[in-house]
Amino acid sequence: MTSEISGTGRTFGRVGIWSGALHASRVDDAGRKAITEALAELDALGYGTVWIGGSPTPGDAAAVVAATRSITVATGILSIWNHTAEEVAAAVSAIDPGERRRFVLGLGVSHGPMVPQYAKPYSAMVGYLDALDAAEPSVGAGHRVLAALGPKMLGLAADRALGAHPYLVTTEHTAEAREALGPDAVLAPELTVVLDTDLDRARSTARTMLDRYLQLPNYTANLLRLGFTEDDFEGGGSVRLLDALFALGDAEQVVGRAGEYLDAGADHVALQVLTAEEGGGGLPRTEWRALAEAFGDGL
Repeated sequence: MTSEISGTGRTFGRVGIWSGALHASRVDDAGRKAITEALAELDALGYGTVWIGGSPTPGDAAAVVAATRSITVATGILSIWNHTAEEVAAAVSAIDPGERRRFVLGLGVSHGPMVPQYAKPYSAMVGYLDALDAAEPSVGAGHRVLAALGPKMLGLAADRALGAHPYLVTTEHTAEAREALGPDAVLAPELTVVLDTDLDRARSTARTMLDRYLQLPNYTANLLRLGFTEDDFEGGGSVRLLDALFALGDAEQVVGRAGEYLDAGADHVALQVLTAEEGGGGLPRTEWRALAEAFGDGL
């Protein structure tokens, strides 16, 4: 029998931060210093979880764990096509044992247009989870979450993981996901935020991000299932679509939008802050501070 890396020993908290700028493997020494300082602040601000977005490597995840002290660290999402289960299990086992309980492995199947070898995503995920279970040491269900949109993958997330981390979803999807997962699995959707009280400008900023996701069939198919139409995808997204997918406005409005996801069945909401200047690629520490102040004890 294989030994198992123990599952996370803490909750995700109600609110976390999702960022695609936490990849130490993609930046120079100055960039790594900036990431380390930003992570220390997120830890101190009281967020429950930091999500490493944008297909991180196992090394990126280990670096974030090493740079933090109390916050839960999760990958959001590591692509199963980029790293073998054995590589991932070895990397997780190399994290300091005293800190490993704060780490959660978020896994996803990515998208056909982005992965040449993409095929049978559900079966591929099942095989990957089997390989994680069989690795020495294994990374068991108590230590992982799945990127899941449709019913089959949500069911797998309930059966073979802590739960699900859906990306680019509405409150209606959150309610459906909760029903599919059952009452006990973790549901931690991502919610993109634009802190701008000029709604026309905020929607323009949101469209710069949304347009590229509307080229990916997994997302558009999910939105069509939720009642949107092809017309909603034109021009980077209709107002109806933008207002359903994003939190736009000041920090208090973001608190309200996050509350809608929590009321719909989410256990945790992962906030991705998008700024016009950075295009979502920077470290928006001013916005992270403003949101932490607005949420207060609600984090």
